[in-house]
Amino acid sequence: MLRTLWYSTRVRNWLFQIALLGGLAALVAWIVGNTLTNLAARGIRTGFEFLSRPARFPISESVLAYDSADTYGWAFVVGIGNTIFVSALTILLASLLGFAVALARGMGNPLLSALAGAYVTLMRNMPLIVQLLFWYALATTAFPPARQALNPLPGVYLSQRGIHLPALAFEGTAVLVLVALAAGVAAALGRRRFLGRGGLLWPLGAALTAGLLLILLRGSAPELDMPLLVGLNFRGGLHLTPEFAALMIGLVLYTAAFISEIIRGGIEAIARGQWEAGRALGLTRRQILRHIIVPQALRIIIPPLTSQYLSTVKNTTLALAVGYPELGLVVGTVINQSGQAIESILIMLAVFLSISVSVSLFMNWYNARVALVVR
Repeated sequence: MLRTLWYSTRVRNWLFQIALLGGLAALVAWIVGNTLTNLAARGIRTGFEFLSRPARFPISESVLAYDSADTYGWAFVVGIGNTIFVSALTILLASLLGFAVALARGMGNPLLSALAGAYVTLMRNMPLIVQLLFWYALATTAFPPARQALNPLPGVYLSQRGIHLPALAFEGTAVLVLVALAAGVAAALGRRRFLGRGGLLWPLGAALTAGLLLILLRGSAPELDMPLLVGLNFRGGLHLTPEFAALMIGLVLYTAAFISEIIRGGIEAIARGQWEAGRALGLTRRQILRHIIVPQALRIIIPPLTSQYLSTVKNTTLALAVGYPELGLVVGTVINQSGQAIESILIMLAVFLSISVSVSLFMNWYNARVALVVR
């Protein structure tokens, strides 16, 4: 019986897999035990109870509210919020810019194509850290003080303190309008999927939007908050710090160069006959691109674009070079303050793994929706 099982290929494969898994588990257990023993011998405490202790260090800017009296745990949450915000904004802006550059390279205009090609070549062959340091040095040294700020456009000021822009101030019922608009858009997107063309979801969303717009007209409308120079600094409007501005410019320009090549390759992979068929139907170039070329090119673009998005998320760790407090900088500060290096690194690894897996799952889901289905 045992000899018969041994000569079974399936049984042997299972035994080898179990042995490999057991050896890996034993190795991990030995590393963890050895690490804990050495840390205990040196009087270094381990565990995650430090997350409840006050952080007592500032975070210069954050999407979420933060105070130095908050805990280490909340400091990690604030760093995660900054990382997710920068990643999402970079992916959005770089995708739009990359698509525009890809179209420019495919246009028949030689000058426009050459400029786009030069941009891609320059950005792709210059290290990202160099670009970030360049933009940060430009923002902090080339611009004048706040009192002599450059004013290229009305309400736009460039100085050593950053970029100041006009902003919409939503108060009172204006916030309800944003909710109503979002509900209307969601209803428009969901009418065919859930209730069909004749369902009640779209009229309901439209009625809700119209009703709240009437409330807005009778209530308080959003006001334009313009930045004003008061003393040595600006007040009001939207303020982009030099660190954030340098980070976003560097990341967007660098990432867009790679995305443009991915999009251009996907578009050029579509047979020229598709363009000729569109022209034969009397469609314009924009219509052919929107309705024929791009839907087919997405099946080629999505897989490498997923990898580029994952790289973008990981590239946000270079923000510490310009002093923007994303998760990497917060983790470094926590390690210096608390000495809990292993726990902090584990938290950082878990966060980036979770973000990467989430981005990958979403892109794979979208890729499955646009993939060809053979019936």
